[in-house]
Amino acid sequence: MSADLELQDRLRRYYTTYYRDVLGIPDWPVLVDLRGQEERAESARLERLRRLIGDGPLHGRILNVGCGTGGFTIVAAETAALSVGIDADPNAVDICALKHLDAGRGRFVRTAAEALPFAEGTFDLVYCFSAIEHVDSVEASVREMVRVTRPGGVVYVHTPNAWSWYEGHYKLLWAPFLPRTLGRLYLRLRGRPTAYLATLRRLTPAGLRRAFRAAGVMALAFHGGDDRPRESVGPFRGVLGLYYRLSGVSPFIEIVARKP
Repeated sequence: MSADLELQDRLRRYYTTYYRDVLGIPDWPVLVDLRGQEERAESARLERLRRLIGDGPLHGRILNVGCGTGGFTIVAAETAALSVGIDADPNAVDICALKHLDAGRGRFVRTAAEALPFAEGTFDLVYCFSAIEHVDSVEASVREMVRVTRPGGVVYVHTPNAWSWYEGHYKLLWAPFLPRTLGRLYLRLRGRPTAYLATLRRLTPAGLRRAFRAAGVMALAFHGGDDRPRESVGPFRGVLGLYYRLSGVSPFIEIVARKP
């Protein structure tokens, strides 16, 4: 089997397991196909990031915390002086290896966000997209991301907002702060597997602000994101649209933190 065919096969099996078996999403084949073209979506996210922080950090040393199967790390490597991805999942890191991230298109390390194996001040930009909700310790992960960022550098975090009415991994309408016990019952009623729920944290802007302040970073900018509420197209779109308009809640938390 050629390297390209092996890569496509590994990607398809990896995301089939995730979307079909772990999450039980009915239209999982569509999502698996999209993951085969993940660099396209990551290019759009890179442009979003460019608008928020400018070009400077994107030409420096970039760390992608929770890199998954490497899409952003590859895209960032096109302009960065150094692009490094880390992930705790050995299967994801194996797929990164098949994408030849070490061959001039970035590097990767298997490790947890709470224990980054880099010296203090190594990176100009630390990027963490849809990953911090999975860590064992948010506070320790933020502290490590800040530690490895150079003075004047940027930490970017994007994660679902606990105040939203949607759970983006299961792709279901979800009540804010729904207790985990009720969440498992709700998933069972919807015919969905429940084990993955134990790996998820529902985070708030206030909680992340506290974590950054504990790490010594006070300069935080919260952005509304360019994602519309995914639940706005469902049967409750009128009521939920009113909720978002009146509350000012964004479905995602998007933070640009600048290290002093």
